[in-house]
Amino acid sequence: MNKSKNVICIKWGTVYSADDVNKLHNMVKRNSSYNIDFYCFTEDTEGLNEDIIVKPLPILDTIEGYRRKYAYEKEAGLCDDNLGNLNGERVFFFDLDVVIVSSLDDLFSYPKEDKFYIINDWNTKGETVGQATCYSWEVGTLGYIKEYYEKNPKEVVDKFYNASQEYLSSKVIEKYGKLNFWPEDWFCSFRFHCMAKFGPLRHFITPSIPKNMPNLKVINFHGYPKPEDAIKGFWYIKEGQNWKKLYKVCKPTPWIKDYWY
Repeated sequence: MNKSKNVICIKWGTVYSADDVNKLHNMVKRNSSYNIDFYCFTEDTEGLNEDIIVKPLPILDTIEGYRRKYAYEKEAGLCDDNLGNLNGERVFFFDLDVVIVSSLDDLFSYPKEDKFYIINDWNTKGETVGQATCYSWEVGTLGYIKEYYEKNPKEVVDKFYNASQEYLSSKVIEKYGKLNFWPEDWFCSFRFHCMAKFGPLRHFITPSIPKNMPNLKVINFHGYPKPEDAIKGFWYIKEGQNWKKLYKVCKPTPWIKDYWY
């Protein structure tokens, strides 16, 4: 294979662990014949695999209170034109709550020129929002997104609140006119595509990999349940919302362990 592929992730705080990073690292390397340079941007290196390249978290040079507001450290911070000294290099970002189920080689060879690629969001009608579980760009082409947030954080948060992927998408469209999407059948949502669509049926039907997506590469566990929860058959519900147990239910899904390690 040719030049190494640069895969990046970000971990801050305590929501995700070193084990989550290690699992992603293992899955990416196991599912590609390319040489992989795997980067983790984090403030806590303890427990990470030895061959993970650790970089400091990107710094949002903005007013106090907005430096770690919602997820903008990801969708704005990672747009830094000097990210990890990778200027001019293409990077492939993955969230830490994905399960990779087949080869990523086609994904790594898919991008053309210096275009930005992202998943077409399953929650949004039209083609104006990208689902930021996996996206790819050339470092040095998106710095304006970080700079705009740094100069206008209140405006951005007032408009997008915690929908930082909508902010990212809007700025890409503003400059390039559109979003470029990965092929539709490469990614799916665990909640939307693996579980029964009619909530009460989830009490009886075990989630499964969709049969109509033979080219599926990555399952996204956005929100809840997370992979470790789905394996056990648990769905977190906020206190006082027990009525949601009618449809927020997941039967134990042990097949996830075949891929998520």
